[in-house]
Amino acid sequence: MSTAPLIATLDGERLNLAASGTWTAERAGELEELIDGAAYHYEAARSVDIDLTHLDRLDTFGAWLFERLKRAFAANGATARIVGLSDTDRGLIEEVDLVNRTEAEGARAPGRILIALDRVGRAVVEIARSLALLAHLLGAVTVVVAGTVANPARLRLASSVHHLERVGWRAAPVILLSTFLIGAIIAQQGIFHFRSFGAEAYVVDMVGILVLREVGVLIVCVMVAGRSGSAYTAELGSMKMHEEIDALRTMGIDPVEVLVLPRIVALVVAVPLLTFLGSMAALYGAGLVCWLYGGMTPDIFLARLRAAIWLPTFAVGMIKAPFMGLMIGLVACVEGFEVKGSAASLGLKTTSSVVKSIFLVIVLDGLFAMFFGAIGM
Repeated sequence: MSTAPLIATLDGERLNLAASGTWTAERAGELEELIDGAAYHYEAARSVDIDLTHLDRLDTFGAWLFERLKRAFAANGATARIVGLSDTDRGLIEEVDLVNRTEAEGARAPGRILIALDRVGRAVVEIARSLALLAHLLGAVTVVVAGTVANPARLRLASSVHHLERVGWRAAPVILLSTFLIGAIIAQQGIFHFRSFGAEAYVVDMVGILVLREVGVLIVCVMVAGRSGSAYTAELGSMKMHEEIDALRTMGIDPVEVLVLPRIVALVVAVPLLTFLGSMAALYGAGLVCWLYGGMTPDIFLARLRAAIWLPTFAVGMIKAPFMGLMIGLVACVEGFEVKGSAASLGLKTTSSVVKSIFLVIVLDGLFAMFFGAIGM
């Protein structure tokens, strides 16, 4: 008997293919050539028997080659079958015969409703994941703070002061200018619209309450999120890309204690200070506009301001400030840790950090508004 792996015997339109020897993946190149050659040279055959009586060894690869050969003849209109199966190989051949039998249905474009539902579902999952990451980092920071309180020497004072100088002192000029202009614009618009009612004096009430309770802290937090929060995300993301954070963990150093805590401490201290300076700048801008545009002297403005506001009005904005600073720091650090190994990921996470920080600051402001309203402040 010949030792050729595949012997073809053609009788008219009837073809017999006798396989022998070993049909396994180790002989992949040789066996594939035989299969392709048989399908090409004997494509005119109408009846094909693939005889496996003399096979010595068969694996999944070999079984799939026989199945592929059978399907190739069947595609040309021939009747093809595998014969001479041993009990050992029968199960494998029958299993391979079932593979890829279902024709793929034509892809149908999803409707607008399904697309909208898919986007909503993905957005909900992403929101839940972001909140879980925030909660996880908040817990880690709480543990580190507790350890620092127990052992104050663990606080990296030099790093905290460095970040405080960056997010506080260096941010003061742009914060003062922005809030000054915002206060001036609010006062000008108030005078312009209240003048028709003869109620120009109430502009001071509006500006004082609005700036001290809401606008001052919100403007400061938006500026801090765009300026310092994005910087935090970019710094931590760059460290993540260069595996510096992994190196800290390898050395047994907690990245939360070394990288996160000093930044959050700086924000929690700096945001109330910037809020105070920004509120004063906004009131100064409003007073200047009331004097130059509204004809209200500084003495009248200050007297009206003292009558319109009281200590809780100032306290509301100052109480919210450290919590909003904490939120900005947490979001910035979470997004920084989520950066992958590409520059595109760094850019996306930096943008996401600013957007999420501003959104959560506004949500937090709304929650505080309901809380202070409930307690009468």
